[in-house]
Amino acid sequence: MRFAMGDQESMSGRAHQGTVFKPLGEDDPQHVAGYKLAARLGAGGMGKVYLSYTPGGRAVAIKVIRPDFGQDAEFRRRFAQEVQAAQRVQGLFTAPVIDADAEAEQPWLATAYVPGPSLADAVAQHGKLPVQTVLLLVAGIAEALQIIHGAGIVHRDLKPANVLLAADGPRVIDFGIARAADATSLTSSGVTIGTPSFMAPEQAAGSHVTPATDIFALGQLTAYAATGKAAFGEGTSHGVLYRIVHEEPDLTGLPDELRELVTRCMVKEPESRPSVAEILSICQAANAETVLRRPEEWLPSAVAAEITTRKAAPAPPVTPA
Repeated sequence: MRFAMGDQESMSGRAHQGTVFKPLGEDDPQHVAGYKLAARLGAGGMGKVYLSYTPGGRAVAIKVIRPDFGQDAEFRRRFAQEVQAAQRVQGLFTAPVIDADAEAEQPWLATAYVPGPSLADAVAQHGKLPVQTVLLLVAGIAEALQIIHGAGIVHRDLKPANVLLAADGPRVIDFGIARAADATSLTSSGVTIGTPSFMAPEQAAGSHVTPATDIFALGQLTAYAATGKAAFGEGTSHGVLYRIVHEEPDLTGLPDELRELVTRCMVKEPESRPSVAEILSICQAANAETVLRRPEEWLPSAVAAEITTRKAAPAPPVTPA
């Protein structure tokens, strides 16, 4: 079974202030294609993520796939397909894929760098989020899913580490790329990547994955953001997977305003889960507003301060004259 891959900047765990941008190590490349690398942002089951810049000076996050995946022909084929699909996604609440090379010795892709903590980091460091923040978070993720699903992609790996909190709303990253690791010789032989805590029952059971799979994950994300804990608990992968398939989530402490949204998203049967449009309507009803307004200061001040830290990215390396 394949488990989840990592995120832009906290693939190896929680990113803390002052350690967001790590210096390149001896085993890190200095360049990826034409991109000079300025710092390492994270590392995880599928590879490492680096900070770089486009020729025009825009910061990008470059994910370099680890060599053993790159040597798998089926992985490369799927990676190329998923990258091509992901490049069609241009939503306001996604981090666009702007460049990639599936044929490189180590395949890689570049996305726009988002100067904000992941939802995983924000909750780990600052605790649960206020209801109004959670409603804006969910509405933004739902809009992202509308675009992602419209491009024919199922995210498959929607988890707190794959949602970044920017100044003007959330950004969903790594959509669809996790599919490339499915059914490769590595994962089918038992290699696990990440944690199954945010899988849907049909994923945990090895059944067919559909856009409704992402809706279940959105319900789990909502509960996590609002309570500070995973709805199916922690522990061994097999224990979590069993609870996802056979038991009801623990929604202790979930605010009443979010209960309908979470319980409907987390129905075991995929066909009974709400559509993205229904989720947006539920958010609007819970917010008692005709239209969800997105205030510039939508995040708690402690979380917003982390955006400032991440905006202070290292300068691009200077080429000697």
